[in-house]
Amino acid sequence: MTINEHILENGLRIVHHEIQSTQMVTLNIIYNVGARNEDENHTGFAHLFEHLMFGGSVHIPDYDTPLQMAGGDNNAFTTNDYTNYYLTLPASNVETGFWLESDRMLSLAFTPESLEVQRHVVVEEFKQHYINQPYGDTSHLLSEMAYKVHPYRWPTIGLKPEHIEKATMDEVKDFFFRFYTPENAILSVVGNISFEETVRLSEKWFGTIPRRKTTIPPVPQEPKQERQRRKTVYRRVPNDILYMAFHICSRTDKEFHVCDMISDVLANGRSCRLYHNLVERDHVFTSIDAYVTARTDAGMLYIIGMPAEGINIKDAEAAVWRELDILCREPISDTELEKLKNKYESTDYMERTDNQHLAAQLALFEMYGDANDIDKEVEKYRSVTAEQLRKMCRKVLTRKNSCILAYKKAE
Repeated sequence: MTINEHILENGLRIVHHEIQSTQMVTLNIIYNVGARNEDENHTGFAHLFEHLMFGGSVHIPDYDTPLQMAGGDNNAFTTNDYTNYYLTLPASNVETGFWLESDRMLSLAFTPESLEVQRHVVVEEFKQHYINQPYGDTSHLLSEMAYKVHPYRWPTIGLKPEHIEKATMDEVKDFFFRFYTPENAILSVVGNISFEETVRLSEKWFGTIPRRKTTIPPVPQEPKQERQRRKTVYRRVPNDILYMAFHICSRTDKEFHVCDMISDVLANGRSCRLYHNLVERDHVFTSIDAYVTARTDAGMLYIIGMPAEGINIKDAEAAVWRELDILCREPISDTELEKLKNKYESTDYMERTDNQHLAAQLALFEMYGDANDIDKEVEKYRSVTAEQLRKMCRKVLTRKNSCILAYKKAE
């Protein structure tokens, strides 16, 4: 894949990939700020800005209307590590995208009306999805179990809705001008546009935005967990659910791909270990899944299962540990390993046909070091051996490295 790169004088990094077979262009901007950059007394701000960025910028009171008139659409999402904004529109109208994104990087309008509207939206989202929904507090419970020092101990929505309810305009402005800076952002451009035109439009619309030269405080790192952590909660929910969490490395660590493969050995499709053995064969669970968090700092491997009727959580957990212990003792077969590697290669190929996904991935890889590393991903998975997997299982899937949450139905 041909990936072009350019850096503006204000520090904004540009990554570009031209695709002439489409008539569309995607612009994706990652701001290197997420919940990990928040203060424990002012959480939820990164997610609040995901909403505020659509409430009007310094020269453009309405973001959506001009984009829709240009035939485009857009969206955004927040993670613990970064905030991602993207839009797609016809190549013939691409300058509209550069205009819109540059103006809100320059400054938001910061009107009391916009803050009040978006504050209300975020607080209602908190209540609807995290307080009033069954299992809604799971992410808060797991985060505070797994992390004691690192800001990953709260999810992107924040610790409590009061932090957003009490947010002042001065606090909101301070957050914006600290993190929404050219030198803290990456613009990825993918589609039917040349590199020369991308650079020209980037210089025209983003080049005059000044550096903020703000200092971003370091994030405290989580100490190693030395003993198992357990918690049982009772809620008005329809079924019991077992959550098991294990500390793993960061997304940029050389061991990440091995950890990612472990989660897929366990549960990625009906033929994988936990589903085949504990759902279809032994009927211990009605559903079970496993996945890893790909994070800037040390992440987690999660196993989530709903025990079958008549199976208590204690017995369900014991069944999972039996499967994990087998994986720690015995290397997986060549056939099982090759199936996993083929899956990564086919997934990589299919995802590259989605311009929005590709633009987001290029920006993310650039944030983590180099956009060109995207072409090394498949080989990193292909190079993993069965013995590496077994050793990583013995390192990660241990009792003392685990957090066990028993989420039980209240009688």
